[in-house]
Amino acid sequence: MSQNFSNFFSGISGSSNWYSDWASIKNGSYRTLMKSYYSGIEGSNTRAYGSTAKTSGTLEKILEERRNPKVSEEVQTANTKLTAGVSSLKNAVSALQNKDTYTDSEDGKGKSATDKVASSVKDFVTIYNDVVTAAKKSTLSSKTSHIAAVMKATEANADKLKEIGITINRNGTLQLNADKLKATDVSKVEQLFSKEDILGYGSVVMSRLNFAGISSGTVESKEKENTADVGALSLKEAGEMLASDKLYGKVKGEDGSYQYDIEKIFSAAKSFADSYNKMFESAKSSLNSGVIANLASIREKTAQNKDTLAQFGISVDAKGNMKVDEDAFKKADMSEVQKFFKGYGASIASNASLVEYYMKTQADASNPYTPEGAYNVQGSNYFSDFI
Repeated sequence: MSQNFSNFFSGISGSSNWYSDWASIKNGSYRTLMKSYYSGIEGSNTRAYGSTAKTSGTLEKILEERRNPKVSEEVQTANTKLTAGVSSLKNAVSALQNKDTYTDSEDGKGKSATDKVASSVKDFVTIYNDVVTAAKKSTLSSKTSHIAAVMKATEANADKLKEIGITINRNGTLQLNADKLKATDVSKVEQLFSKEDILGYGSVVMSRLNFAGISSGTVESKEKENTADVGALSLKEAGEMLASDKLYGKVKGEDGSYQYDIEKIFSAAKSFADSYNKMFESAKSSLNSGVIANLASIREKTAQNKDTLAQFGISVDAKGNMKVDEDAFKKADMSEVQKFFKGYGASIASNASLVEYYMKTQADASNPYTPEGAYNVQGSNYFSDFI
């Protein structure tokens, strides 16, 4: 399948630019043009003055239409279905992440694990298709952008899905082969949807659905986001500290030998972990595409270095929270810690800096308007490859 997913993450602007209209109004060109037009019709200075009021009303009408585009009944229905569908799809994924789904009923009278998995997968496919169909017609850009990401994750896991009987149609919906699913070991389904693997299909889909579920696109939500203490700045500082040579400068001990200041290095590592957790906790409900992208990058870099971090007593649990084992960390080779954080710490600090930047500037691709003021109709354009 050769769909171009780059369309999912690009801002789609309408043919008219609200910002340009406003610039014309601000510099007086609109008023001059309209005043001249009405003056010619009325033919008198007195009436021309009256036409200025008409001009003002016309311009306000233009601006109001640009700010609040009319939505058809079909689109309103799609928006409603998408909102409800996101919640239902979260429940479907949650069922596939529940260990009870993969165990036979104890009394022997209930459903077997095979039957429960088959039923849960069927629900997932049905609801998934409803959500994708609704998203194609929806104008809720703060939700459709995340559904596009869900579809991208689905495409990336096409081979694994095919192994359990799920294939992807040309329009982006799913098709289930019930017989193949029933013949599949339920452990394959469990592994695919496992929430233990934070970069796995189930975790990525649930993460995006969580974002879509809380996305409202309201000014109030963005104000809360902008004032949130996300811990990004402190993570940036801790990352830079762990990457610096200064932290690893040796000090003279009581025996006269020069040694690493292990307490100081541990303190920086503890601050890094605490800031890491604080940032994700505060920023997890962000609607900002820049924030989301950098959070995902940080998660990915941490997952890729999970084994190395473990050597220093630093672990990440199933929920993505970081923890430092003090005893294990202090026993680690500080020269290796320095070498590792020179790359990892600096890289995480860069992403954290961008998280802070996007939080402050609200450079949000999910906003119904682009930074230039053009209306962003993502509902149809994001899914054009599947229509």
